[in-house]
Amino acid sequence: MDIHVTVEGRHDLAGQIYRQLRSGIVEGRLAGGTRLPSTRDLAMQLGVSRKTTLDVFERLLAEGYLTARAGSGTFVATGLQRLPSERSAQMRMVGATHASQDRPVARTLAKAAPVWDAVSKTLPLPYPERRLRVDFMGGVTDKSRFPFDVWRRCVNQALRAQARGVGAYRDAAGEQELRLAISRYLAFSRAVASNWEDVIVTQGAQHALDLIARVVLRTGDVAAIEDPGYPPARACFLAAGAKVVPVPVDGEGLIVERLPKNARLVYVTPSHQFPLGMPMSLERRVALLEWAQQRGAVIIEDDYDCEFRFEGRPMEPLKSLDRSGIVAYVGTFSKTVFPELRVGYVVPPVSLAQPLITARKATDWHGCTLTQRALATFMLNGDFARHLRRMHKEYAARRAALLAHLRGPLSAWFAPVVPTTAGIHLAARLRAPIHEAALIRAAADVSLGVYGLTPFYVKARPEQGLMFGYGAMDVAHIDDGLHALAALMPRLARSRNGA
Repeated sequence: MDIHVTVEGRHDLAGQIYRQLRSGIVEGRLAGGTRLPSTRDLAMQLGVSRKTTLDVFERLLAEGYLTARAGSGTFVATGLQRLPSERSAQMRMVGATHASQDRPVARTLAKAAPVWDAVSKTLPLPYPERRLRVDFMGGVTDKSRFPFDVWRRCVNQALRAQARGVGAYRDAAGEQELRLAISRYLAFSRAVASNWEDVIVTQGAQHALDLIARVVLRTGDVAAIEDPGYPPARACFLAAGAKVVPVPVDGEGLIVERLPKNARLVYVTPSHQFPLGMPMSLERRVALLEWAQQRGAVIIEDDYDCEFRFEGRPMEPLKSLDRSGIVAYVGTFSKTVFPELRVGYVVPPVSLAQPLITARKATDWHGCTLTQRALATFMLNGDFARHLRRMHKEYAARRAALLAHLRGPLSAWFAPVVPTTAGIHLAARLRAPIHEAALIRAAADVSLGVYGLTPFYVKARPEQGLMFGYGAMDVAHIDDGLHALAALMPRLARSRNGA
């Protein structure tokens, strides 16, 4: 009887046939003891030379998937069905969980699965790649403006220095040159006084949050987050076994009076609240510091895009106001360089510094030293500051274009923009009667990517609106996209009203 094998084209015929036969055996579609067609018959069936099928059978025989019986033919080896497919194995394990909660494996699955299921539901980002004409996705940057020729020289210099050293593991806190560059940058631009020894280099801000959670939180501890807020931070604390409590925000930032009294950790974005954008008032900052000091809580200050400020004087970071050693200041180069760089940092309280370094050693020891050395050179030579000045000017023009539309042709459909003076995104609340989800779907139909505010809320009543990221868009694309959005709004409003 013919066996189901197909070949496409005339390339790697033996490989195609081998992979299909092996897959059929391993997955159980070809049962043990099944007699296969002769090499001559299979060659005729597939329209290939007999040498091709002979080569395939000889390889499968040598690997133990087939057995040959003199005078009888070639058969699928027996015993391989003891290796179940991945799906069937998972189904049996789930069945064991329901059938016998007394078994150790079943108890482990029952305990672990709900945690990671909850974590996965808090991670809507990153969005799948889509080829859209205009895309207002947040959290992305414009790499076309990055000075890659300068960066290449920095990498080459770091490579030469690395080639002269011995092959050894490095300091878990990061390369000294980069820690020095970061400390100087923070002292100058953010008034965060620190020595290079105070800085711990991480694989981005999320890695810093994970290390802090490992050190500070125990299973059942309460971690407070902003609502709306940054979903990956919530996911990180859930993964650490914490009870995550969302705390509402208003025009001045986190409402300190609504913090749970037993919170062990508080995560905030005071310079540019994510995703709404308003800064935390000085009064709230002082109140939050006093609250945490009285309760012995740790504050994580995520200053994720503080470099780009367009109006008013910079607000002092919580870290610069901290006199009690309770603020862990977290930053990243994802918005200033590009996310693939995977470099961030934390300036923790002195009491947490060594535990964080120990936690780093226990996980991956240290990051890529070549990247760290290149970035240190990029910063210490002044190239980073020059790049920031260029991007600040570019982002200011993009922001102005976006505001002109939202305060002009789109003002009938969006409430006044949330007051924001920094960052590379803006949030705008929708006026009735247009629904956020319907607008997002309609925009996608005309190759326009817009993103709602609803996914960032946990308990607070979601405000219908959009978050416009402009990090990877030039002014022409912003104008094009918002003209298209303005054209959609009347039709959506009529359909909503039943017209």
